[in-house]
Amino acid sequence: MFKRKPNSTPDIDSLLAATTRIQGDVLFSGGLHLDGSVAGSVKSTGSGVSRLVIGESAVIEGSVQAPIVELYGVVRGDILAAGRVVLGPRGRVEGNVQYGALEVAAGASIKGKLVKLETSGGKQ
Repeated sequence: MFKRKPNSTPDIDSLLAATTRIQGDVLFSGGLHLDGSVAGSVKSTGSGVSRLVIGESAVIEGSVQAPIVELYGVVRGDILAAGRVVLGPRGRVEGNVQYGALEVAAGASIKGKLVKLETSGGKQ
């Protein structure tokens, strides 16, 4: 009945709960909501648009790479998001943030450099 626009935000189809602890890298496609902790990198794979939501209780000790990253918890590593980065009021980054678009709420913390990515032809 309703069709998603091709460039719209993907739905969340995977959840890692607050009690989940992962030692190693996480690869995903589509939408991932993470409330637990990861000691390793978190990276989207595939050619489609992926979305990573890092909940308030989540801690990632490693790099993050996805077209859309929404951070409400903690990332101790670099973030690369060619599309959009959203930093919530309790979001904390201890690393560099490379982004296509950036939204930062009051209270968010960044200890690193912000680097705006160049777009080709105005599209991501």
